[in-house]
Amino acid sequence: MKELETKRLRLRKLTEDDALSIFNGWANDPEVTKFLTWEPHETVATTQAILTSWLVAYQDEQTVRYGIESKATDELLGMIDVVKFWDGSPVVGYVLGKQYWNQGYMTEAFGAVVAYLFELGYPQIFIEAEDINIGSNSVIKKNGFKFIRQEERPQSETEARVVKINIYQKSNPVC
Repeated sequence: MKELETKRLRLRKLTEDDALSIFNGWANDPEVTKFLTWEPHETVATTQAILTSWLVAYQDEQTVRYGIESKATDELLGMIDVVKFWDGSPVVGYVLGKQYWNQGYMTEAFGAVVAYLFELGYPQIFIEAEDINIGSNSVIKKNGFKFIRQEERPQSETEARVVKINIYQKSNPVC
């Protein structure tokens, strides 16, 4: 996984030193995590334990998990990663600290990761967003993804609430 750069952002591997930034930036915020498949972290220790598992996962060459860092301030704003694969095609997920919403950061970071995944030769990329998550659906569409279907499913393994999930796909123009 190579480091990526955009006009305003550096997309880099996470490190052990990022635990507090992740916890304070988004992992403990119920407003940020309400559309994610995991609950807000109650302690930095929870974040640290999960971060440790992510760092171990970097040993697998297929792992794509970036910290999104501001080039101007070196602050960690969020993260973006391949969360799973469908028939060999990556499914991307992301999270951004609330104070950075509506400033174009995720649109910029997502565009860079999509370009990188296509450079790696993937024929298509998928992404999902809850239908009522207006910001995320907007980021996805701005990056040229096409809506392919909507599914109803439990929000997570621990949350029985059924949600509507929009599924989007983009094909590699070179393949």
